[in-house]
Amino acid sequence: MTAEHPGLDVTTEYSSADPVTSLYRAGGLYGTVVVGHRGRGGFHSLLLGSVGLGIAAIARTPVVVVRGVGEGEERGAVVAAVRDGNDLVCARHAARGAELRKATLSLRHVWNVLEPVGNVIPMLDAMAGLAGEHERVLTSLTDTVHEEFPGLTVEGEADKSISVAGVLVEASRGADLLVMGGRRAPGRLGLGRNLGRVTHTLLHHAHCPVLLVPRTTAGDAAGPS
Repeated sequence: MTAEHPGLDVTTEYSSADPVTSLYRAGGLYGTVVVGHRGRGGFHSLLLGSVGLGIAAIARTPVVVVRGVGEGEERGAVVAAVRDGNDLVCARHAARGAELRKATLSLRHVWNVLEPVGNVIPMLDAMAGLAGEHERVLTSLTDTVHEEFPGLTVEGEADKSISVAGVLVEASRGADLLVMGGRRAPGRLGLGRNLGRVTHTLLHHAHCPVLLVPRTTAGDAAGPS
């Protein structure tokens, strides 16, 4: 590492704690944790291992899952998945990443057309109003990021689909980095149980590195002590 990056200060630490706890502590309050996927070849090389899932589920600092490296040249594009105004922090992280890469930034707002299902007829009647509201959310975020990063090319794109994850996985094919807010899903069982479905899918199947920016609320459980 030092041979490739002679100006970088690199240290090594050994820990007797389990890997997830060690990474959580190392991240501290303001650090960034970087993990890779399994990389064992075949289908398993596409998946994120237990350590990666564990730290992504509990981290209160950004986590980068390095995926898709070596699949091609840099595309000059960063994609940020945004859902609402609470994703402004996520969009700012993406903007900084795009600036460093001298890349464009695409804010992708994907909404599931089946989410408001209760009665199909009212849903169809209200579709135009729902689309307008989603467009307003995206426009507000795009305008704010453009004002804060005037030298950056910022584009906003709204999509409606029955699979939010599917749209974002496909968008990652043309990106150097995919940034998204980490959404917690209390009550889910199993490894990575605190991760929302879309987050879980992207950590396993995105075609480029994923930067997960946690959205911490007062109700989140504390991490390892």
